[in-house]
Amino acid sequence: MTANQIQPRTLYLVATPIGNLGDITYRAVEVLRQCEWIAAEDTRTSRVLLNHYGITGKNMISYYGAREAERAQELLRHLNDGASVAVITDAGTPGISDPAVRIVRLAIARGIPVVPVPGPSALLAALCASGLDTASFAFEGFLPIKSGKRLTSLKRYCAEDRTVILYESPHRIERLLEELESLIPERRIVVARELTKMFEEFLRGTPAEIRARMIGKKLKGEMVVVIPGISAHPLELPPPDADGGSQ
Repeated sequence: MTANQIQPRTLYLVATPIGNLGDITYRAVEVLRQCEWIAAEDTRTSRVLLNHYGITGKNMISYYGAREAERAQELLRHLNDGASVAVITDAGTPGISDPAVRIVRLAIARGIPVVPVPGPSALLAALCASGLDTASFAFEGFLPIKSGKRLTSLKRYCAEDRTVILYESPHRIERLLEELESLIPERRIVVARELTKMFEEFLRGTPAEIRARMIGKKLKGEMVVVIPGISAHPLELPPPDADGGSQ
């Protein structure tokens, strides 16, 4: 048995590229080649990746939020029958603001091995290039949509001593920047967009400065917002971008 040979009756959590298709690992490709079933958040999106690496003829099942409970039971049946199953999302690591937790818990409860196949993660890519403290951080994912819960959460995050990482959609990023402007107008934050893609960009500055730079931009894809801890010294913060934020 080789190091990359998959095992029957095993659940694999396979991280996939967040933009650049070249960022997948050799091991991830081999696991996807060998697994009998691939559970994908969106099978259409995932087929682009699979076709790129010549992985065809696979048994695929859609596994997304609205039908996660139903599909998790279906995957469990395949696992109990001895099949190997790989879970992937549209981009990044399964279970991190994406479906996976339900099937992982079911598998563990039934003694089925769960094997992570690590790789790309938008939160870590943004954090390590942000210039902010990486020694202690909190990942909070997407904010609540309802205004009351959203503001309560934001106030708590802005009072954190650790670096805080959030995800936000292009449709709500302006709202988030306005909210941060009201709470931490002088604190310099980082917004990362189009990570690993051709137009990758890190915007650094106060919420108001970044919001001004976004005017007129055609925003696509989820963004990562990195907020320094409340006690971060000004000298430890990345300086505002002098060129409008592009890198």
